[in-house]
Parts: sequence; C-alpha cells; structure tokens
Amino acid sequence: MTLTSEEKINLIKYRLDQSKESAELAAVLIEMKKYPVAVNRIYYAVFYCLLALALKYDFETSKHLQLIGWFNKNFIATGIIDSEFGTIARKCYEYRRAADYDAYVVLEKENIEILLFKMNLFIDRINKLIL
Repeated sequence: MTLTSEEKINLIKYRLDQSKESAELAAVLIEMKKYPVAVNRIYYAVFYCLLALALKYDFETSKHLQLIGWFNKNFIATGIIDSEFGTIARKCYEYRRAADYDAYVVLEKENIEILLFKMNLFIDRINKLIL
C-alpha cells in the first residue's frame, strides 16, 4: 500500500491510539477478573505499537510472527533496543495464543499484572522510537 506522507503519519497515530486504548482496556479487564480477554488486549496493545513502528520503517505484513521477527531482526539483533523488549513481545504473543486457543488455560492475576507492567514498558519504549 502506497501512502502519502500525511496518510502515513495519520495511520501511525491511529495505530498508537489503538495500542493505548487496548492497554487501558486490559487494565480494566484485569480488575474485572477477565484474564483471558485482558491477555488478548495486552498482546494487541503491543501488536498495534509494532504495526506503528513497522509503518514508520515502511515494513508491511499481516502476519503476527513475521512482524515480531522483523522487530527482533531490525531492533533487537542490532542493539537498537534491549533484548528484554523482544522477550516481552514474544511472551505477550504466547500468552494471547494460549488464552485464545488452548482448550483450558489457567491465568493468575499476578502473572497478568506483570505482563501488563511489561506491556507498558514496551509501549513507552516503542513510542520513543516512533515520536
């Protein structure tokens, strides 16, 4: 997809807004003890943030693991971002996949709150790269 400079900026802002909204919703869902749905929103907050980053660098994909791989190759492996952030993205993906697709999964509040905390670190770090 070919975007004008203005369209690209607007789409990046839109993805960052989606990320922020998903993060806010995740916190509310944790308070409501809706852990599987909270995990889904935590992952998508990270995913939308990565989509915004990819847009900035003209990378397009609809594949989740391909996006994470691109991020790891271009930002983690090169040392631009600490490896902790690659781990956060992967862990959020794995939790979301388990919560959405496994037949039976037990999610504990403490673990989900830690994931939420790390998601916020991730979002803050990626925003600094984009803005």
